[in-house]
Amino acid sequence: MIEELLPSAVGTGSTFVDYDAALTALYPQEAAAVAGAQPKRRREYANVRLCARRAMSELGMPPAPVLSGVRGAPVWPDGIVGSLTHCPGFRAAAIARSAAFAGLGIDAEPDLPLSKGLLEFISLPQERARVRALTQSSPGTCWDRLLFSAKEAVFKTWFPLTRRELDFAEADITIDPASGTFSARLLVLGTSPDGERIEGFTGRWLSRQGILLTAIALRRTTGR
Repeated sequence: MIEELLPSAVGTGSTFVDYDAALTALYPQEAAAVAGAQPKRRREYANVRLCARRAMSELGMPPAPVLSGVRGAPVWPDGIVGSLTHCPGFRAAAIARSAAFAGLGIDAEPDLPLSKGLLEFISLPQERARVRALTQSSPGTCWDRLLFSAKEAVFKTWFPLTRRELDFAEADITIDPASGTFSARLLVLGTSPDGERIEGFTGRWLSRQGILLTAIALRRTTGR
């Protein structure tokens, strides 16, 4: 499903089930990183990296380990940008060549309401008003959870570019239910490694099979 939200130049991999073989397919340094983790966490880690290897294959790249860096952000091979996501029942990866894309951010969430009080924690007053309006006009989607997912996709795009934190309240997100898109207006200014100002992002979303997906593909506007 994730491939539907991203340009054709982005390689993707996804799965709705966990494969035991993914654990034995981990590179030694990846296996060492989760050696002390609970079995559930090890399965998530291994299967989302299996998705990453499929995405690499789509781009004609050889398989490579994907370790975790600062804030858990995946560390990609040189010349590659990408994003990983997992939630109950779904894992996905997206990668692209950094010559064409400055960043990617994907997120998957169950299409279920947020826990009580969480919406107030992750959103701005105007975002909550829009969520209430969407819930009234289109009750078939958990708009509060979709807002959370879009915020996660925004952070996953922002952090590798700036190496700066981004609070939930520092991105004002508007969701368009008709077009399956969303926009994020950043309330803090960022600068990319190329020296370009980062003022916001646009992305796409979908709801299917009980899963909410959001994705941002930030194309480069200057060559490298």
